[in-house]
Amino acid sequence: MHILRTFLTVGGLAGLMALLSACSTTDGKSATNPRHPGPAIGQSVGEAVGVVGGNVVGAVYGAGEGVVDGVKQPFTNEPHVVRTWHTETTSDGRTIQVPTDILVDQYGRPISK
Repeated sequence: MHILRTFLTVGGLAGLMALLSACSTTDGKSATNPRHPGPAIGQSVGEAVGVVGGNVVGAVYGAGEGVVDGVKQPFTNEPHVVRTWHTETTSDGRTIQVPTDILVDQYGRPISK
């Protein structure tokens, strides 16, 4: 029963999206004459609604992304390792390079352990 309900829900949403979507033809082959006042006004109103609707949706989406990035920022603590090298002489007289790793935050400030 659960699978049938999921299938019907997805099918209903797909059908709703298909009904709400529109086709646009700009190649000059239209069912109506765009030189008549009715279709010309309809085309203009449709374009205006599309532009305004698209901008509103874009603004809402952009605001949502901004909120998510702002909320995520305090929890982003990706440390980076800065490696420096210094020279040491071993007890048997050899000179070697020894790495020193420093854990830093995103601004390059050392993180104390």
